[in-house]
Amino acid sequence: MLKGATTAAGTTAYRSGFDALVKNGHFREWRGLALSSVGIGTYLGPDDDATDALYEAAVEGALLSGLNVVDSAINYRRQRSERAVGRVLARVVGSGRLAREAGDVVGGSHCMTPRYLDDQIERSRTNLAVETIDVYYLHNPETQLGEIPRPIFRRRLREAFEFLERAAGDGRIGVYGTATWGGFRQPPSERGALSLPDLFALAEEIAGRDHHFRVVQLPYNLAMTEAFTAPTQPGEREPVSLLEAARKLDVYVMTSASIYQGQLVRNLPPVLAEVMPGLATDAQRALQFVRSTPGVGTALVGLKSDAHVREAAGLAKIAPVRWSSFRKLFAAA
Repeated sequence: MLKGATTAAGTTAYRSGFDALVKNGHFREWRGLALSSVGIGTYLGPDDDATDALYEAAVEGALLSGLNVVDSAINYRRQRSERAVGRVLARVVGSGRLAREAGDVVGGSHCMTPRYLDDQIERSRTNLAVETIDVYYLHNPETQLGEIPRPIFRRRLREAFEFLERAAGDGRIGVYGTATWGGFRQPPSERGALSLPDLFALAEEIAGRDHHFRVVQLPYNLAMTEAFTAPTQPGEREPVSLLEAARKLDVYVMTSASIYQGQLVRNLPPVLAEVMPGLATDAQRALQFVRSTPGVGTALVGLKSDAHVREAAGLAKIAPVRWSSFRKLFAAA
């Protein structure tokens, strides 16, 4: 088991091995850590040895190419993705420590009681062979709202946050947050809508200003732009986007579905290539769009082949699009 958690010194040392990527703005500063603007996801694929081998090779290739954010979860491929990541970390620990991710049952599958979370954290620590999981997500808490009223949801959420604060205090996790699909993208009037300021305030009520609710994840890509365009979050005077709300609260944002599970890797409008010169593929352009969006910290993308790792790592050598050009890019999308 790897001892301790990811440190500023560790990620700084890791980053120092990629001078060209540093100059191009690939690494993002967050809570003293240096995180890559592109990360590797491990969600898709069958539960078999062949896919394990693909993920192990892809994760190792990513780590050696300047991508130091790895997203995994206990429910990814029946725990096999976490175990594959754990085997890679055991092999490449000498290269520097890495940021990792990864109520009662509703919908037949969703639970966030403290007892359940305790069990899941221990299983994940074993699978990953680490002492501390740097970023731990409460997965799709909005699922609960499909079956229970909001007051009960808030009580369950409080109990979950109280447990996660204790887990952070014990060193089993570093920080925590919520990984959502629709919660942050829905209008406030929708039953499953989540308010980031409310979640942040709840954590502050529980643990004060030094609470550990510091990161969120949600889908964002050329086809799903709500995180940047939709005013779904309460603001001081008027509603704001999730990315703007996160910026004001200093909450780090990771994006899932950055290339829409492979649907944005070809046949993109030619104007995108004009606004983003120097990129060889539509997959790189789709990912560049995400990592260049103001407020996005790390764009997660599933990688299982050496070719895809090289493609993502190639993007890391190119600077994100500047705001003056990004506005044109966004208009083109």
